[in-house]
Amino acid sequence: MSQTKIKKSATREWLDALVFAVVAASLIRWLLLEPFTIPTASMEKSLLVGDFLFVSKMHYGTRVPKTILQVPLTHQKIWGTEIPSYSEAIQLPYYRLPGFSDVERNDVVVFNYPVEFQYPSDLKTNYIKRAVGISGDIVEVKEGELVVNGTPSPKPEEMQYSYDLVSNRPLTVDFFAEYGVNPESFMTFSNGAYLVFGTDQTIERLKSSPVVVSVMKRIERPGVNDPKIFPGGSNYGWNVDNFGPLQVPAKDWTIEMNADNVLRYGFTIEHYEGHDQVDIREGELFIDGQKVESYTFKQNYYFMMGDNRHDSLDSRFWGFVPEDHIVGKAWFLWLSLDKYESMFGKIRWNRFFKGIN
Repeated sequence: MSQTKIKKSATREWLDALVFAVVAASLIRWLLLEPFTIPTASMEKSLLVGDFLFVSKMHYGTRVPKTILQVPLTHQKIWGTEIPSYSEAIQLPYYRLPGFSDVERNDVVVFNYPVEFQYPSDLKTNYIKRAVGISGDIVEVKEGELVVNGTPSPKPEEMQYSYDLVSNRPLTVDFFAEYGVNPESFMTFSNGAYLVFGTDQTIERLKSSPVVVSVMKRIERPGVNDPKIFPGGSNYGWNVDNFGPLQVPAKDWTIEMNADNVLRYGFTIEHYEGHDQVDIREGELFIDGQKVESYTFKQNYYFMMGDNRHDSLDSRFWGFVPEDHIVGKAWFLWLSLDKYESMFGKIRWNRFFKGIN
């Protein structure tokens, strides 16, 4: 006796297709590639506001999700609401599948913003910066120039700094646009006085303008202590342009926990090394109530900086990025839109499928 196959309704077929699409997209996003948008100017001009790129999970190895109870294709909240899209009832230990490579010095990396402690580590906001220092490196900034392991670090091709510009007449948005400076890359102090973020090439072109009286690079003086600079509570005389030297922790690196190392590394040990109870009192470190004389790090760390060196909230301000916060390698652009243009002028055609270096 033959059985008649029941034909699915149109609604059921659409539902099945939707479930398949969600599952497939979730697997691709977790295992292989995840789309990412550049929201701020901290990486200009290497990456521009409005760039859309793919982040490779394969290069450094895909992380097994720590927070597994989560609405698919969400990050922190359900779309269009303030409702959390996840539950912390079940948290898995950190594990990463084998990848093609480790994080290499000067890679452009997407990672979870470390100091966003209100979220699980795998659901913190995604940031993108350049890994200027990898585990074991000694990082230093001298009068705005990055030095790694005693050697000047190669500069990204289109790295930006901030400059004070004085002109002999008020300057317009259109004037700056002719020099490749968008409205987010300059500020007006008064008629004729401006703060401009620009590359070396842009600044040289501006200097040649007959309406520009002077252009001066903004550099903090050595020895001027900035309380916003990492590590908090220090009085090393460090600032955004004069920082370090500071060694980046590496897995299995053992250090003596003297007062100076407690100041430099205590925050990292307290927040990222997985201890239940860490106390820092009067220059001494206590773990689970016991004073620690020496400490061996459990994972690798990285020092991240933006290519727009004076407009970047990075490791100079909040410290090291732990290995378990690494999302993936910024791989290539697939679209770029200029919000200051209209219609087809919005599309930056020359950035289509451009690799990221």
